[in-house]
Amino acid sequence: MSTHISVPPQALLERILTLEIVRVTERAAVSSARLRGHGQEKAADQAAVDAMRRELNKLPIQGTIVIGEGERDEAPMLFIGEKVGMNAGPEVDIAVDPLEGTTLCAKNMPGSIATMAMADGGTLLHAPDVYMQKLAVGPGYAKGVVELDATPAENVRRLAKAKGVQPDGITVLVLDRPRHASIIESVRSTGAAVRLITDGDVAGVIHCADPDNTGVDMYLGTGGAPEGVLAAVALRCIGGQMQCRLILDSDEKRERAAKMGVNDPKMIYGIEDMARGDCLFAATGVTTGSLLSGVKFRKDGVIETETVVMRSVTGTVRYIKAEHRELAKFHLD
Repeated sequence: MSTHISVPPQALLERILTLEIVRVTERAAVSSARLRGHGQEKAADQAAVDAMRRELNKLPIQGTIVIGEGERDEAPMLFIGEKVGMNAGPEVDIAVDPLEGTTLCAKNMPGSIATMAMADGGTLLHAPDVYMQKLAVGPGYAKGVVELDATPAENVRRLAKAKGVQPDGITVLVLDRPRHASIIESVRSTGAAVRLITDGDVAGVIHCADPDNTGVDMYLGTGGAPEGVLAAVALRCIGGQMQCRLILDSDEKRERAAKMGVNDPKMIYGIEDMARGDCLFAATGVTTGSLLSGVKFRKDGVIETETVVMRSVTGTVRYIKAEHRELAKFHLD
């Protein structure tokens, strides 16, 4: 008597695509890692984009890039609206940042990653590549414990009270930019600590979800909208709160946003507004950082990678350390 095992389509899809998106970010990371320390930001970004596009087009999906990268700095891009995949299988929204931290990669500094997210069609925020105000904290707090329109100092005091510590027990992660001087001053006025990062705010937001290990309680500041949506997907999977607002400070930006369905330029987006339904997130280290180890090119020709992949419905987080011996798949010639 044979036993028939039935796997629901959505579970089968998850099992297939969870590993497949790991392959996508692995290829992008390896391609850009070859240019670590060469000072060639656009070349490294282009290598990641080309690898990611090539792998996405092998997937059994009807994919649409809804969050792309490149309009703002004229970098090579997987452009918004681009169709990827084999035009078979489920319709999915895709958000990409093929090389987050292009400067980090070019200077061979810690924390550069290749990252992407995938969700059911029509569930990711369609946003232009503009700047976005961001506020994020980790899991375990009442909804609305911090608010985007409150001052940084007030948010520190609120979070400290909710955590049961004094403000000097809070650490806030901020991108090191001149535009953030007032945020840094406001945070420090409470006695709280500021940790500055040079690039990489997707990983920065993710750090908030695990304060016991990262020492980061809150993320504050403005950065790219693509990175904001990617970070929101990650927080959907691992817990936490996030509030964001697009910075649409010109008629041209407001028109671009309106074409993508953004009707209220001043709207504050929560995680559920940016990433609804079931979604997957993957990131592979390019240069070694606090989140992931970077790509290693061993003397014996083997390539090592480390990837984190998450799924929102199950809350599963997998860290995948891989040794690659069949190198033709990377198209490194």
